[in-house]
Amino acid sequence: MKKVAVIMGSDSDLPVVKPAIDTLKKYGVECEARILSAHRTPEQLRAFAAGARAAGFGAIIAAAGKAAHLAGAVAANTTLPVIGIPVKSTALDGMDALLATVQMPSGIPVATVAIDGAKNAALLSLQILAVTDEELARKLDETRAADSAAVLEKDRKLAEEI
Repeated sequence: MKKVAVIMGSDSDLPVVKPAIDTLKKYGVECEARILSAHRTPEQLRAFAAGARAAGFGAIIAAAGKAAHLAGAVAANTTLPVIGIPVKSTALDGMDALLATVQMPSGIPVATVAIDGAKNAALLSLQILAVTDEELARKLDETRAADSAAVLEKDRKLAEEI
């Protein structure tokens, strides 16, 4: 099974990306977490992204706030799917990071989840891997069915109350 890389621009982003790491582990998918900066360690980031496919990765999650060039810098150096997590900062409540992550030039796509949306980033990476992994696809289907059943149970309880 392919691995997923989780890259953050700073160690201060760890609380935001932790749900992605936890979700990947829950599904039994190996992940590697790294701190690499688009601005402070550009050579190391480029080398990691360029070698990610050969290193066994199937998708890369990149989380950054403010200028949020991390996901784009990764995507510029690999053709693996890159999923950006815009991180909420105090200045503009994450809107700056959201716009920087989602507004990529033609030819360098970055899938972008909600501000601080690490769990969805992990789930999207799992769905990408599940295209060629039937066991992982089955696990995702089971989770969707359980989520649906939970909502229907809440609906049933509400109907009884009212």
